[in-house]
Amino acid sequence: MADSAPRPPLARFEGVSKRFGEVTAVNDVTLDILEGEFFALLGPSGCGKTTLMRLLAGFEAPDGGRVSLGGQDLAGTPPHRRPVNMMFQSYALFPHLDVAGNIAFGLRQEGLGRAAIAARVEEMLALVQLTGLGRRRPDQLSGGQRQRVALARALAKRPRMLLLDEPMAALDRKLREETRFELKALQARLGTTFLIVTHDQEEAMSLADRIAVMREGAIEQVAPPAEIYEAPASRYVAGFLGEVNLFEAAVTGTEGGLVKLAGAACPAGFLAQAPDAPPPGTTVWLAVRPEKMVLAQDPPAAAAPNTLAGEVRDIGYTGDWSTYVVALEGDSTLRVARANASRHVQRPIVRGDKVWASFAPDAAVVLTR
Repeated sequence: MADSAPRPPLARFEGVSKRFGEVTAVNDVTLDILEGEFFALLGPSGCGKTTLMRLLAGFEAPDGGRVSLGGQDLAGTPPHRRPVNMMFQSYALFPHLDVAGNIAFGLRQEGLGRAAIAARVEEMLALVQLTGLGRRRPDQLSGGQRQRVALARALAKRPRMLLLDEPMAALDRKLREETRFELKALQARLGTTFLIVTHDQEEAMSLADRIAVMREGAIEQVAPPAEIYEAPASRYVAGFLGEVNLFEAAVTGTEGGLVKLAGAACPAGFLAQAPDAPPPGTTVWLAVRPEKMVLAQDPPAAAAPNTLAGEVRDIGYTGDWSTYVVALEGDSTLRVARANASRHVQRPIVRGDKVWASFAPDAAVVLTR
């Protein structure tokens, strides 16, 4: 967000639950979405994120708990009376109306005057960079342009909160990446609260001020993107956002502000930073991102903590990064990512090479669940 001053909650879920028959889609969720922020609900299909959004929009009613907006309980308020608007995944444009007609539809429903509607439509066309295309039909537009029309229609009524349901799912990868920056810049310019539902981790990380990671109808963690990535609250969160190496270990003690751990993967043991280290004997998991590991072709001079020996099983090259799959003793593997900062490598690592992967104590996150 642009400033660090505390903001009041705009939308609030208090102990909200929703069931469909015997299936609990949302389970006792408590969550605040702040005024003016770009908030993301992130999780796999069936985790409850879309149901939570539909509860806010008024398309579903909670079986328990309270949903409020701006301090007003929304119970019994129909969707068209709520100060929110929703942009659907399918865009749901009217094929018989041109671009201007689609944008103006909701304004006409509200009884706005003709001159006011025309002015608002032109304002929205300029906002989404579609000036001059008002007379085109949806089938004469590209996928990215249709998405912008749907966005303009959703914003035309000037809602206090815009709800985005997988808004970029229909776009190709390159267009999705371009659209993310445009959407983020648009939200910052308007200052409107945006709530996006997505299963795409990159999308959530690049757009949102804060992310709620959902699992089986409940919230696992709510935090800014960098905190969720660098300090996940659980193995589930660590694994859902990007690649991660997980090592099971047992706490054996502390040493100089570091926690000492014993694990089968590393004969010399592990050392990690953990301000709130659990007591000795506790089983934990060390989470280490692939890009925070170092790969060497020469063995360490002596047995060193956080150093694992293995053999390169596979290499994935993506241009800017190379990912090495390293087979450890037994059936386990780990991943090490290296930035391809130079065009030339003196000693390239190839499949079958014996290597040593290591990481610094502050690169690991100690997880208890």
